[in-house]
Amino acid sequence: RYYDQLCSVEPKFPFSENQVCVTFTWKDAFDKGSLFGGSAKLALASLGYEKTCVLFNCGALASQIAAEQNLDNDEGLKAAAKHYQFASGAFQHIKDTVLSALNREPTVDISPDTVGTLSLIMLAQAQEVFFLKAARDKMKDGIIAKLANQAADYYGDAYKQCQYKDTLPKEVFPVLAAKHCIMQANAEYHQSILAKQQKKFGEEIGRLQHAADLVKTVASRYDEYINVKDLADKINRALTAAKKDNDFIYHDRVPDLKDLEPIGKASLVKSTPVVVPLSQKFTDLFEKMVPLQVQQSVSVYNQRKADLVNRSIAQMREATNLANGVLASLNLPAAIEDVSGDTVPQSILNKSKSVIEQGGIQTIDQLIKDLPELLQRNKEILDESLRLLDEEEATDNDLRTKFKERWQRTPSNELYKPLRAEGANYHNILNRAVQADGQVRERYQSHRDTIALLCKPESELNAAIPSANPAKTLQGSEVVNVLRTLLANLDEVKKEREQLENDLKSVNFDMTSKFLTALAQDGAINEEAISVTELDRIYGSYTQKVQESLKKQEELLKNIQNAHQDFSKMKQSNNESNLREEVLKNLAVANDNFVELVANLKEGTKFYNELTEILVKFQNKCSDIVFARKTERDELLKDLQQSIAREPSAPSIPLPTYQTTSAGGSKPAASSAPTPAPRTMVGTKPQPPARPPPPVISAASSSSSASAPPGTAATPAAAPAPGASAPAASTAPSQAQGPPYPTYPGYPGYCQMPMPMGYNPYMYGQYNLPYAPSPMYQNPGQAPYPAPQQPGYPFPQQPYYPQQ
Repeated sequence: RYYDQLCSVEPKFPFSENQVCVTFTWKDAFDKGSLFGGSAKLALASLGYEKTCVLFNCGALASQIAAEQNLDNDEGLKAAAKHYQFASGAFQHIKDTVLSALNREPTVDISPDTVGTLSLIMLAQAQEVFFLKAARDKMKDGIIAKLANQAADYYGDAYKQCQYKDTLPKEVFPVLAAKHCIMQANAEYHQSILAKQQKKFGEEIGRLQHAADLVKTVASRYDEYINVKDLADKINRALTAAKKDNDFIYHDRVPDLKDLEPIGKASLVKSTPVVVPLSQKFTDLFEKMVPLQVQQSVSVYNQRKADLVNRSIAQMREATNLANGVLASLNLPAAIEDVSGDTVPQSILNKSKSVIEQGGIQTIDQLIKDLPELLQRNKEILDESLRLLDEEEATDNDLRTKFKERWQRTPSNELYKPLRAEGANYHNILNRAVQADGQVRERYQSHRDTIALLCKPESELNAAIPSANPAKTLQGSEVVNVLRTLLANLDEVKKEREQLENDLKSVNFDMTSKFLTALAQDGAINEEAISVTELDRIYGSYTQKVQESLKKQEELLKNIQNAHQDFSKMKQSNNESNLREEVLKNLAVANDNFVELVANLKEGTKFYNELTEILVKFQNKCSDIVFARKTERDELLKDLQQSIAREPSAPSIPLPTYQTTSAGGSKPAASSAPTPAPRTMVGTKPQPPARPPPPVISAASSSSSASAPPGTAATPAAAPAPGASAPAASTAPSQAQGPPYPTYPGYPGYCQMPMPMGYNPYMYGQYNLPYAPSPMYQNPGQAPYPAPQQPGYPFPQQPYYPQQ
C-alpha cells in the first residue's frame, strides 16, 4: 500500500532537491558492515529511490513468504509459485528502472546486476515448485524431466551471473550450484524412466550414471548446505537394478554421455509484471490533489464536455418540440382516430389522462406560487450578505476619517471588490430569473383555459368538443394506414432520443490520469489536443446518433405532411368538422404547453434551490471576512489607545489671576511661559508637605494658603525649565488628579466601537431569514454559475450532467 501511495503521489508533487526536498535513506541489504565503517547506505532526495527500495523489500518479503509455504499440499505449492513469480517481477522491474529513477550509481543491492540475478533465482525456485507439483501429481516422466531441466537451466544461469561478482552473500553461490546439479539429476532420472519405457536400456543406464555422478558431486562439495541422501539412494537403487537387468537379460550398449539426446525444456513460469496498484484494496489518499496545470486543464475539459453535451441535448429537445408542433398543427394523430365524430379521440384521452396524473392545473398553480417565495429567500440572503459588507465598510471609513494616517490597514472598499463583483453577478442572475418567471406566467395565462379543459372528465371533455360527421370510409384507406405507420415511426424516434439523452448525461470519464501522464511525459499539457481527441473518442458515437435522429425526423415530418395533404383532400370539408378539428388541435397544443410549463417551472424551482446553496456559501464568506475585519479593527484600536497614552502630556494651561495673586495683592510679571508651581519659604523648620488643595478655592483661603517646604512641588504639573522665575504665591492644580489620558479635538479618548446590529459570526438565526442553512454544504468554491439559456427553457440553465 505504501508503494501504491508513492506511485500516486509522484506525479502530483515536484519531488526534487530544489522543490519538495524529502531525503530518503536506505542501507545496503547485503552489506553487513565492519566494526569501524558500518554498513553502506545512501541518502537521496528522490522519490524514485524510495519507490525502488520499497519495491525491493516487497520482492524480498514475497520470497520469504514463498519459502515458508508447506510444499506437501497443493495450496502451499500454488502460493509459493505465485509469490516467487511476483518477487521475480519486482526485481526485474527494479533492474529496468533503477538507473533512470536515481540518475546516479545505486548501492550494490539494487544495482541492475544484483537484482537481475535475484529475479532469475526467484524464477528458478518458481520453476522448481512446478516440478515438485508435477512429480506429486505423477504426471508423465517426459514432462517432469523437461520441467526439472528448465529449473536446472535457470539455476545455472543465475550461478553464472554472480559467481565472478561480489554482490550476493557468499553462501548463495554453493546453494545455486547444488540446486543446478540436483535439478539436472532429477531431469536425468525421469528421462531414464522414459527410456526404460521405450526399451532403451543402455540409455537408461547412461542417464542414471550421469544423475548419480551429479548427486555425488553435490554430496562431496555442498553437503553442508543441502542434503541429497534420499535422492542419491533412489538413483543408486534404480541404477543397480538397471545394470543387473541389462547384464543378465538385455545386453544393451551403454552410450557415452555426449551421445545422449538432450532433454527438452518446458517453462511454466514468468516474472509477474509490476502493475500499480499492487495492493488489493488501495485507496489513493491524494486522489483529489493534482498539479495546478492538470486542475486547470480538467476545468477547461469539463467546460468543453458541458458545451458538447448541452448542445447535443438542446438539438434533440428542439427537434422534439418542432415535431410536436407540426403534429399539433395537423391535428395528428387525432384526425385519423376521429371515426364517429362525436367521441373523444384516443390520443386526446391519453393526453388528458397524462395531464391529470401529473396533477393538472393545480400542479402548475402550486409551482408558480412557490417561485416568488424562493426568489424572495434568495434576495434576502444576498441583501443580508451585502449589508454586512456595507456596515463594516462604513465603520472602517469613519475610523479612517477620524484617525487619518494613523489608521493603517487595507481599506474595506478595496478588500471587498471581488465580493462586490460576485454579489453583482448574483443580482444579474436573479434579474434574469425574474424575467423568466414573467415569461412563464404570461405563457401559462394564454393557455390556462385549454389546459384546464384537458383536466376535465371524459364526459365533460366530449361535451366541449363540437361534433361532426366525417367520412367514415376514410378509416380503411391507404392514406390513413400510411399516416399511422409514419406516426408510429416518429414516436419510436422520440423514445430513442430520450434514451440517447440519458446516455449522454450518464457518460463520465475522469481526464485527470490522462493529463497527469501527459505532464509527466512531456513536462507540459496540450489541453486542446488531448481534450478534442478524448471527446471525439468518448462522445463521437453519441453525436453521430444525434445527427442520424435529426435527419430521420426531418424525413418523417416531410412524409407526414405530404400524406396529410392527401388525407385532407379526401376528407369531407364542412364548417362543423373544421371547428371540431380546431378544438382538437388546441387540446393537443395545450398538452405540449403543459409538459413544457411543468418542465420550466421545475427547472426554475431547482435553479432557485441550487442558487440558495451558492448564496449561503457567499454569505458565509462575507460574514467570515467581516468577522476577521472586526477582530483586526479592535486590535488596531487597542494599539492606538496605548500609543496615545504613552505620548507626552499636553502643556499646562496658565492659571487664573485670582490663583496667582500674592497675599499683598501684587501681581506677578506677565510671562508667556507656563506658570510653574510656587515655592515659598516660611521659617527655618522643615514642614510636612501640604495636602493638595481642593478644586475650588475661595478668596479667603487664597490668602492663608499653607506654605510648602523648599523643593516640594504643590501641583503635578511639569517641572519648570531652568532659569524660570517662580511666582511668589502658591497655585492650585488646574484640573482634578487622574491618569494622564490627553484629549484631542474631535476625539474624546478611546471608546469601544459598536458592533453591527444583529451580527453574530457563529450563527445566522438572528438574521430572521426565511430558511435554515443546511449543514451539508461543501467547502466554498467557485460558484457554478448557470449555463447559457437553451431554446425553450427561459430559466438560466444548470448543466445537463452532474458537475464534478
